[in-house]
Amino acid sequence: MDNNSNWIQELLMIGVGTTSFLADKLAEVGDQLVREGKLDPEQARAIIDEVVAKVRTDQGSFEGRMQRQLELVLQDFGLARQKEVDELRGRIDRLEHKVRDLENRQWN
Repeated sequence: MDNNSNWIQELLMIGVGTTSFLADKLAEVGDQLVREGKLDPEQARAIIDEVVAKVRTDQGSFEGRMQRQLELVLQDFGLARQKEVDELRGRIDRLEHKVRDLENRQWN
């Protein structure tokens, strides 16, 4: 896996951690509101589930946008993707093979 994917994975893991943290904090606030009689347990659970679902949906679209933005930034810097580097290595290997073949024909 290339270095760019590692960055993206780290960002995604931060997002997952943030979502878990948010869910925990929402549960605490929901529990407090239930204890204070401001919400019944079912309302609190519904609100928490709705907010967490929205965050997860937004996180998914954020991940896609982040991926595209990172690719554009890397392109602007003129950095090649791992796939492009691998393709160039393949081309170099084929050219080296052709050169060796030509040299061998010349000596025969």
